Amino acid sequence: MFVGHYGPSFAIKSVRPEIPLWLLFIAVQLVDVAWAILVLMGVEKVRIVPGITASNPFDLYYMPFTHSLVAAIFWSVAAALLVRPLLGLTTLAAAVWVGAAVFSHWVLDLLVHRPDLPLYDDTMKVGLGLWNHPVIAFSVEAVLLFGGMVLYLERTTPINSIGRIARMPPPNLSLNPDASPAALARRPLGAG
Repeated sequence: MFVGHYGPSFAIKSVRPEIPLWLLFIAVQLVDVAWAILVLMGVEKVRIVPGITASNPFDLYYMPFTHSLVAAIFWSVAAALLVRPLLGLTTLAAAVWVGAAVFSHWVLDLLVHRPDLPLYDDTMKVGLGLWNHPVIAFSVEAVLLFGGMVLYLERTTPINSIGRIARMPPPNLSLNPDASPAALARRPLGAG
């Protein structure tokens, strides 16, 4: 999973507006940030194996400290406990939502990874393998990202001109006013 991880950030922001969106973006990627650091330190392991999945060549063969279920729970609880004193989130509920954002990473990775996500330590590896079906994997990512964005845009109010511009409907670039989506939707089926 790549950009699909950001979908839960937008969705959570839509129900918990007091949580900064930047914090939710970091939360959903916290596991991968830690993974990259541990790979650079030689603690967790990855290698390039062309064809290991149809979508990418990464053999993620050793990552018990970031991508195991136990590690994901640890990172989630740690984030929930640390955001209140370090970042000043005022409510326990907001902190729990940040922890849920961190945990969403593992759940979404479960969908796309081949069986390389350990449940604990480096054993009992799971993964549904959508990376072997690129069209489905891409579609799931797009639905997650844009679904979260739609929730966010529907439930939030812009606070400045940049937000108001971002919420403007796309212009009808057609020279034919009857070709607008609204006009097309009013036409009976089969009408040219």
